Amino acid sequence: MSGILHITFPRKLLFGKGCLQSLAADLNAAGCKRLFVLSIEPLLDALSETLSQIESYGILTESYTGILQEPSFADFETVFEKARAFNPDTVVGIGGGSVLDVAKVIAAQLGNTQTLAEIAGINLLKGRSRQLICVPATAGTGSEVSPNSILINPEGQKVGIISPYLVPDAVYADPLLTLSVPKAITAATGIDALTHCIEAYTNKFAHPFIDALAIEGIRLIAQSLAEAVNNGANEEARTDVALGSLLGGFCLGPVNTAAVHALAYPLGTTYHMPHGLSNAIMLPFVMRFNVSASPEKYAKVALAVGAEPKATDLETALEGIRVIEQIIAKCDVQLGLQHAGVKQEDIAALAADALKIQRLLKNNPRPVSLEDAVEIYNDAY
Repeated sequence: MSGILHITFPRKLLFGKGCLQSLAADLNAAGCKRLFVLSIEPLLDALSETLSQIESYGILTESYTGILQEPSFADFETVFEKARAFNPDTVVGIGGGSVLDVAKVIAAQLGNTQTLAEIAGINLLKGRSRQLICVPATAGTGSEVSPNSILINPEGQKVGIISPYLVPDAVYADPLLTLSVPKAITAATGIDALTHCIEAYTNKFAHPFIDALAIEGIRLIAQSLAEAVNNGANEEARTDVALGSLLGGFCLGPVNTAAVHALAYPLGTTYHMPHGLSNAIMLPFVMRFNVSASPEKYAKVALAVGAEPKATDLETALEGIRVIEQIIAKCDVQLGLQHAGVKQEDIAALAADALKIQRLLKNNPRPVSLEDAVEIYNDAY
């Protein structure tokens, strides 16, 4: 363990079934007058009562529901023009990671003279003058508590905007909002959350404080994700996965992810593969690549996912990877890049793109060369 652990927590965090019911009164108590709501059309029915309560307090609201995929700079600018014209004092994002990432940057850029290009990177954002509230409606990205927003730049690359100013003032993590999430999205986002926890726990810059959050997140997601996928009405399974996702989100700021995410990103930008799916496909193969560098940590991951202990840490770790593959299969996610439409002749270019994401690769417990990245993609093919 080295360095200084720096975590920026939301000032207020509500977690539990039905906690969203507190939002309207809390906004009123905080003096909110103009509220910009960023969400998606499929959630509007579930949010109708909450939005009516908000308006009953005399709070003016403006809604936008046009973020339909992983957001680009252009998508952000479209929303930002509407938000700037409305000039809210509070921004609330209610949705999955794409919605939350945009909402966070909208709140930061209102009243800010910096351009989007100027804040892309680590700790370049100078402040935020609007109140920001995040309400996750999927259990996966952890964006609601992380200092990260990911947007696709005009060159087609995923760019991180990373700043403590992107951590919301308040978070309402209500697992009931995830009940209507379709099976495939539940699976992909849940495996994304599992990956956050595993990559934080096995990280080159791991920290005991984050380890405690990560290992519990791994346990919760591993025990309940398949049930949440296959029986979406199971509120307890949904709650476990939502809490695991939240814990994974807390890992993203101080420790962050590593090679799984670095190799997954080019699959998203090149093939428009959903982020959770690309992580799911790459996770076991990157774990097998990494395990020799940290068998003790990976053995503890294995025990957390329910693997039987073996004679050595390495054997236990490898058994854990097999259990994770079984969990992925129970979620009806098919491993193999070829099944996701990836062309083998594109692997060299994918590997070259992945090697550009050094902000994540530097965290990996084992160094990843260009040749290593090609080999991992080929193994995953």
